[in-house]
Amino acid sequence: MKHTPPFSLDDVLRTAVGAAERGAAIAREQRETLSVEVSFKAARNLVTTADLACERAIIDFIQERYPGHTILAEESSALVTPERCQQGPVWVIDPIDGTTNYAHGHYQVGVSIAFAVDGTVLAGVVAAPFLGEVFTAIKGRGAYCNGRPIRVREVAAIDDALIATGFPYKRENLKNICSRVERVLGQCRDLRRIGAASLDISWVACGRLDGFYEETLMPWDIAAAGLIAREAGAQVGHFSYDCDSQRLTATYGGDLYADNFVVAAPGCFETLMGLLDQAD
Repeated sequence: MKHTPPFSLDDVLRTAVGAAERGAAIAREQRETLSVEVSFKAARNLVTTADLACERAIIDFIQERYPGHTILAEESSALVTPERCQQGPVWVIDPIDGTTNYAHGHYQVGVSIAFAVDGTVLAGVVAAPFLGEVFTAIKGRGAYCNGRPIRVREVAAIDDALIATGFPYKRENLKNICSRVERVLGQCRDLRRIGAASLDISWVACGRLDGFYEETLMPWDIAAAGLIAREAGAQVGHFSYDCDSQRLTATYGGDLYADNFVVAAPGCFETLMGLLDQAD
């Protein structure tokens, strides 16, 4: 059943921006006061006290305004089934995207909040707490950075493209990961590994990058930024599976499906997809 939104998407976006700014402020404060404590969810996969504090503040901010909506947030995602995320209004939250960057004092960190109805993302925000930027989009109404319209860069071919990627915490697919890097790096202008998928994708939207791909992402990594990129003229797809560890999000479906995610400017999208899909 499709749901007719009983709310304004402008109000939704204002709520998302306010929540993201609250989370960003906590992230900055904890790092500035040296109060961040780090632990591990799994091998190489960090979580900090700032992740948890930001997530709680963001959820509280949203629930004050939309108390009946479902919340899918990274650090509490086990509480919500993928099937529930396909029904009605859902807020998709990554309180600190790029936690490893954050814990190591880097600036490439994002606070990502998307709003979806029946699996379709209708509004999204990615705030960069240490760079002073807020990327926003409403479906069908374009993409913006700090209120100014943004578009993907015009790219004629992959050899003119700056591509970014990321690596999973689990490395059992390392051979195929390295093979894809070799193929892409052999044809593109250069390759970057920035460390925060929501910013990577937003940077494709504003032309700082021309493409991005990564396996084993989750809905909170791509929901908001994916909308921002599409609204800025980027194409989005998913490269073929070559390892069972890549099959993580198919049960989410719609715009929350994140397996083997690819986003790029139209001029290099098909070539990038072809390179990623090549068999070893």
